[in-house]
Amino acid sequence: MIDHHPRFDVLGFGAVTVDDLIYVEHYPMPDMKVAVLDKQRHGGGLVGTALVAAARVGATVAYAGILGDDDLSQYTRVEFAREGVDCSPVINRAEARPIHSMIIVDASNGQRSIMASFVGVQWRMPVEIDEALITQCRVLFLDHHAIDGGLRAIELAHAHGIPVIADIERESEPRAEQLLPLIDHLIVGAGFAQRKTGETNPVAMVKGLRMLSNHQATCVVTAGELGCWYATGSSGGRRTEPDAPVVHVPAHSVQVVDTTGCGDVFHGAYAACIAQGESVDQAVRVATAAAGLKATKPGGRAGIPSRATIDAYIRN
Repeated sequence: MIDHHPRFDVLGFGAVTVDDLIYVEHYPMPDMKVAVLDKQRHGGGLVGTALVAAARVGATVAYAGILGDDDLSQYTRVEFAREGVDCSPVINRAEARPIHSMIIVDASNGQRSIMASFVGVQWRMPVEIDEALITQCRVLFLDHHAIDGGLRAIELAHAHGIPVIADIERESEPRAEQLLPLIDHLIVGAGFAQRKTGETNPVAMVKGLRMLSNHQATCVVTAGELGCWYATGSSGGRRTEPDAPVVHVPAHSVQVVDTTGCGDVFHGAYAACIAQGESVDQAVRVATAAAGLKATKPGGRAGIPSRATIDAYIRN
């Protein structure tokens, strides 16, 4: 077995995107014309934005996906380099490309609609994930894409006692069911949690999700302006009881401009805290503040705060 000598706090596998955002006065109804207020290009994606958030919070991070030679891949590399996300683990394959999304943002309320193209997107396969790569991190972060590679990465991480944090948005993804009971820190939106557990109360949602992991996972259910609910799972080999208390953390009151990427920012800030040895309670509070502050700026990444900004915001 290869020794565990981390180079990175957080290593990410999964979706990165290039987001072309179109801002309109209000979302158009069928056969309706609306004026475009602004157009912007940003980097995004569940894992991509989470890694940027983790880096801004102070973690050392790396991306281990597949990129190509097209302009979208080059844009992704440049943005990652600017944000301090290490791309040395990336596999280069000329024909590959990141996800390309068109996002319509309703300026009246900050809500958005996403249309994504997966043409040319490639995921790392199990044979392309080796032990030497996984042992370079303190925390493994992945999403519901690339299930086969994700399962192999989790297997290697657990063999070395490396915690796994996941963002799973769609249970309809092939074999996503196999990921759920293997996650050490499962953070999902209330919509997913409701569909998965059949519960409508957030406390019951958290308890239902924990049952999937034999009550050993830390589960967090986020609900936007309502805040989040969580229950802490195993830590340092200590088993927790099935009836571990569910804690509610209220959201911060902010002037919402754009909710794009808020969930991803929550995940990244949380992962950074866990990788740096902070408690789940502190990680949730830091992540809640980070996601709220992000919502005050347009795009998925522009509003991601630094750790100093987050700490000052919480204190005040």
